[in-house]
Amino acid sequence: MRRAWLLPVFFITYALAYVDRANYGFGAAAGMARTLHLTEGRSALLAALFFLGYFAFQIPGMLLARKWSATRLIFLALILWGTLAALTGVIHSFAWLAVDRLLLGVAESIIFPAMLLLLTHWFVRAERSRANTFLILGNPVTVLWMSALTGFLIESVGWQHMFVIEGLPAILWAFLWIAVMRDHPTQARWMQPAQAQQLEQQIRAQQALPSADGSPTVSLRAILLRADVLQLCLQYFCWSLGVYGFVLWLPTIVRRGADLSMGNTGLLSAVPYVAAIVLMIIAGRISDRTLRRQQVVWPFLLLAGLAMLGSFFFAGHSFALAFGCLVLAGGCMYAPYGPFFAILPERVPREVTGEVFALVNSCGALGGFAGSYLVGLLHAITGTQSAGYLLMSIALLLSALLVYRLPRIPAASTVRELHHA
Repeated sequence: MRRAWLLPVFFITYALAYVDRANYGFGAAAGMARTLHLTEGRSALLAALFFLGYFAFQIPGMLLARKWSATRLIFLALILWGTLAALTGVIHSFAWLAVDRLLLGVAESIIFPAMLLLLTHWFVRAERSRANTFLILGNPVTVLWMSALTGFLIESVGWQHMFVIEGLPAILWAFLWIAVMRDHPTQARWMQPAQAQQLEQQIRAQQALPSADGSPTVSLRAILLRADVLQLCLQYFCWSLGVYGFVLWLPTIVRRGADLSMGNTGLLSAVPYVAAIVLMIIAGRISDRTLRRQQVVWPFLLLAGLAMLGSFFFAGHSFALAFGCLVLAGGCMYAPYGPFFAILPERVPREVTGEVFALVNSCGALGGFAGSYLVGLLHAITGTQSAGYLLMSIALLLSALLVYRLPRIPAASTVRELHHA
């Protein structure tokens, strides 16, 4: 009942956020820069500004969510980001578009860490990787259908109307979200009180981790500056550089490489996300069955980096081979998201989990800024996709190494003993 009730709500909310984040790449591929008389450098900057806004409000937003209500904050964010996303198709000034994209990032910045925090309120440790995976499946599933639909939508009504049409559903969904979602199980009317109380007690027991020096109290500053947390921040920066360079510029890469219409570009751009969906489900199940999170994460990122390197070598010789490598890279770079975000609650105390989520995700936002801007800029400077492939490959390989070198946490049995000590 709990999973059937909540997971679709989480999934749809994150899916709507990703529509309004990723459709910029289709607008760019459809000639947005040409219509608005923008240089390719300015177009790349507009894509990247979203991530500066996304970075700036992560930790303040999480503190507000913890102090006030994550559920209500997400409700307000849905309305705000849907409005700003629709305005992308209305504004014609570069300066105002820059402001709009920056504020869109601010509006969306709370969504992902707040929902990850909510999942830790609703799911026990052995369920969490699959719950995270189901949430983050909203990313590739959305890009899958959006890639197919948006190309034909642009052909039918133009890129401006596409932004308006795809921005409005978030505003409508906000009211369904606030009607269904609650911050804690004991607040949900559809759950039996005794069952809700038992679930909360079980989750609190599992997350009652001691601080690094063994004391029961923790300092937020000490946790945020801890070596393993900073290593995860750097790792997620590199990972996000590869992911968002891929997501935002894949339609342009495909259209230039294969010389296709926007409709066919959208269909071909959807293929890597089919692989991503399958591999994410497999990775999430393996992670929860074995509870070996790191050993699931780094091999997928290593394969993604090697596949992107293959695209670099094949780019000037065969689009088919380069695209085949992109399909493998796309699937593997998405696969370990669920296990990765199950690592954090197992390393830090419950009372600072949300802030650690926010810090890591804000570093990912900086990586997204770097990936979206630098990959687009390299395309503009070199006139080819090869340099962008190489940059994304290096970033993904480094992210795999950083997870591999992450200090191990105690085995599951030892962690359970700590929880009940």
